Amino acid sequence: MAEKIRIMLIDDSAVIRRLLTDVLTSDPQLEVVGSAQNGQIALEKLPTLNPDLVILDVEMPVMDGLETLTEIRKRQPRLPVIMFSSITERGAIVTLEALARGANDYITKPSNTGNMSKSLQRVRDELIPRVKAFCQHLLSPVAPVAPVAPVAPVAPVAPVIQPSVPKRAIFSEPAPLPVSPPSPITVSPRRPIAAVPHLRVDVVAIGASTGGPNALATLVSRLPAQFPVPILIVQHMPPIFTRLLAERLATQTKLPVAEGVAGEILQPGQVWLAPGGSHMVLERQGTQVRLQLNQNEPENSCRPAVDVLLRSVAATYRANALAVILTGMGSDGLKGCEAIHHAGGQVLVQDEASSVVWGMPSFVVKAGLADGQIALPKLAEEITSRVRMRL
Repeated sequence: MAEKIRIMLIDDSAVIRRLLTDVLTSDPQLEVVGSAQNGQIALEKLPTLNPDLVILDVEMPVMDGLETLTEIRKRQPRLPVIMFSSITERGAIVTLEALARGANDYITKPSNTGNMSKSLQRVRDELIPRVKAFCQHLLSPVAPVAPVAPVAPVAPVAPVIQPSVPKRAIFSEPAPLPVSPPSPITVSPRRPIAAVPHLRVDVVAIGASTGGPNALATLVSRLPAQFPVPILIVQHMPPIFTRLLAERLATQTKLPVAEGVAGEILQPGQVWLAPGGSHMVLERQGTQVRLQLNQNEPENSCRPAVDVLLRSVAATYRANALAVILTGMGSDGLKGCEAIHHAGGQVLVQDEASSVVWGMPSFVVKAGLADGQIALPKLAEEITSRVRMRL
């Protein structure tokens, strides 16, 4: 019988600790082995409890989430940590910094308004799949992994690489990703690599989820100034978080970065990030292409969804589009990459070795849609090379 995943909860609210315990232990493969009301107590208990994963509150007395995370990373660099944050500006800022310091992922707390039963179900749907993904090596190979929220049900995900990231100040430059020497570019058999550079690229569209903020920081920081085409990004995040992520990315690249605004004309070198809670699509008006936003139904339980953006990109730019799928759980982006492929465009994915979770890229690769699997440190160079080969 496969052993259970041992989880430690760190939160100053006894009510939240009890709710999380009930949510997690509803799954027979998970157990809560202990809890603490602040980081100082947690660090004292950590060696004895020896958890497989930690769920860490952002704001606590005595020692807050960032301080606790920094100490955990010093003592146990590869211990998975999921931040549990509030949907507030302060919560979003601290959560982004936690991700930069080495937290593996985050989920947001239930709000005090609306249906509490639905809120708890949302936490259950988001949290349990993440726990299982980060601790999959402890589960039986035949054990099913629950559907991932906010994306569609997925197959078991590849083992996780959890790099230890040094402490940095908010809006600091991204640290080099600690990976082994870059893997070679792998090209799917559907299109010879010699033919790819001859396809003109007029837009780059990027999709990301788990591990995406750090991957995006690494990618955009290595893109050159005067990038010749617009860049569109969907990162699975709620409102407030996406605005702050755009502001953060803007400090890490030579290119202008902003949240998408309805009616804005796409310009070369401008980076647009889809706002949380809205799908981002394109609308051609003569020779100009404008951004549009909508609140249509979520796809793959996501809004914004990568599939929605990529389908619109394929319809607008046809063969002159380049799609890039970064680290993330689930399969969002697969149908959009199919649309890019059928329109004659190009598709690149982040390789498994440099991904936090090789879910979204793996679906594209298994479908035979990837023109290349690129290690994250080499991805900006590859994108730039393809964009600059213009007819």
